[in-house]
Amino acid sequence: MNSRIACAQLRAKIMSADDAAAVVGPGSTVGMSGFTGSGYPKAVPMALAARIEAEHAKGNPFRIRIWTGASTGPELDGALAKADGIEFRLPYNSDPVAREKINAGQMDYFDMHLSQVAPMAWQGFLGPLDTAVVEVSGIRADGSLIPSSSVGNNKTWLDRAAKVILEVNRWQNAALEGMHDIYYGTALPPNRVPIPLTRADERIGEACFRCDPDKIVAIVETDAPDRNLPFTPPDAAAHAIAGHLLDFLRHEVAKGRLPASLLPIQSGVGNIANAVLTGLVDGPFEALTAYTEVIQDGMLDLLDAGKLRVASATAFSLSPEAAARINADMARYRDRMILRPQEISNHPELIRRLGCIAMNGLIEADIYGAVNSTHVMGSRIQNGIGGSGDFARNAYISIFMTPSTAKGGKISAIVPQASHVDHISQDVQILVTEQGLADLRGLSPRQRAGLIIENCAHPDYRPALGDYFARARKESYGQQSPSLPGEALSWHQRFIDTGSMLA
Repeated sequence: MNSRIACAQLRAKIMSADDAAAVVGPGSTVGMSGFTGSGYPKAVPMALAARIEAEHAKGNPFRIRIWTGASTGPELDGALAKADGIEFRLPYNSDPVAREKINAGQMDYFDMHLSQVAPMAWQGFLGPLDTAVVEVSGIRADGSLIPSSSVGNNKTWLDRAAKVILEVNRWQNAALEGMHDIYYGTALPPNRVPIPLTRADERIGEACFRCDPDKIVAIVETDAPDRNLPFTPPDAAAHAIAGHLLDFLRHEVAKGRLPASLLPIQSGVGNIANAVLTGLVDGPFEALTAYTEVIQDGMLDLLDAGKLRVASATAFSLSPEAAARINADMARYRDRMILRPQEISNHPELIRRLGCIAMNGLIEADIYGAVNSTHVMGSRIQNGIGGSGDFARNAYISIFMTPSTAKGGKISAIVPQASHVDHISQDVQILVTEQGLADLRGLSPRQRAGLIIENCAHPDYRPALGDYFARARKESYGQQSPSLPGEALSWHQRFIDTGSMLA
């Protein structure tokens, strides 16, 4: 294991996970690595959870505040949430145990745009960062840190934390070295300057993290895999959504509104997004590029097929099979992948400059195109907004996609009014379900409503939506976005009361 730690000065700081966890005190704010189940610390959070449980058994309160890049894994969020050790969490969560505690009001959760986390930490609005716990794949002789399978906010945590704990994970492929591009040119106003990135394949930073060795108080050696979850094979709805979207992209190329190689693609995480990426393998588009948050299975397929020239992201989000595939041939993939800090991968300036095609999922959309991507029935958080807002508002084309129903048809994804809004209608240009695609660009709210109901709503719900819209056009207080406030959320209440939105 020590072969991964080439710096003699830092080898003296190797210790057990239990000893490292003892560095973290009650009430601490801890910045941890990790993004969509990649590159998060495994041993120290587990040891910390055990310590917290032991303190709780003695009647001693022990909870901490956790900042990460995005979601992590069961050894971090799951273990600490189960131990009732998390007082506050940002910026994204997908762990089911933590989700239940958040929705029960037992954990405070700050859901925020992923591009804004690092700047807000530097601005000081979030308070001081006591400790950083960061997984790396190795330490060079000069003390620089070789990043792991995600970059996330790690640069900021290493810079801002008073104390640093490192997990050096031998499971991570040593050939990761050289894949990363760590940019150190960001600054706060009035010293902020343009970020010198004009193509998805450019490198503007360094291969490793810098870290003051005096801040490093503990190093833990591990050999533990990332949380690589399988993708569900695309069903008929996913294939239909992918087909509609590919037809749309072909149409835009034919109209001269997109180049033949498209523009850099961004894809949210999930089975539908992955189905769209896989569909591009057989599509007519060549020399594609990706400027996105995560590299998924579908992007690996595009790389292997020679359709994708380069993929820029901040982390991997792979199935176990794809993880094995990339680890077996990391040296070859390394030259065609770039992992960056999420304040760069998700930066609005760069998304707008590059002209990304943003493709993200949703929970529900209303007939005017406002999108809810985070809350079930308006109040229960599912995951978080992630980077979808960073991309949607600044994209060349902003696309949202979903099956038209959920829970076996008991929930309609198209509703009279969204029960929670993450993306206002002005940020939603294309809406796609398995029923069809609605191009909302340049349309008034009333024009949007007719198109969404006709093209995207499920046939079981289309008549009721049409009836609501017709009555709203007669009875609404105003006619810009006709609404019946007394009934606009009645579908959600009906589901809460009866278990189905169907009347």
